Amino acid sequence: MAVDSDFKPINFEGYKMKKFFLLFAALGAFAFAAEDGTSMIQAYSVVAAGIGLGLAALGGAVGMGNTAAATIAGTARNPGLGGKLMTTMFIAIAMIEAQVIYTLVIALIALYANPFLG
Repeated sequence: MAVDSDFKPINFEGYKMKKFFLLFAALGAFAFAAEDGTSMIQAYSVVAAGIGLGLAALGGAVGMGNTAAATIAGTARNPGLGGKLMTTMFIAIAMIEAQVIYTLVIALIALYANPFLG
């Protein structure tokens, strides 16, 4: 009987994370449930704000890292353009950070002036 050498075990790590997230969302519904439902909306607003800010910060950090890496590589290739590249990098980083700040504003609106609460 021959053994297939290309056999790889299934990685269930992603499934565990999905199950954890669904369990977290379900328990949040029961933990903050109220008769009128406003408490549950507030609880999900907190969760959404946290996840949204986390994703925005992650994306902003990746974008800023790529911008800085490209600026360093460009300056290494042509040191004479270092000043212009640095200026362009700061403008790009400011625009990336502005998007993260927009997410923060939306999260604060969802937390303190939630339009779904009526």
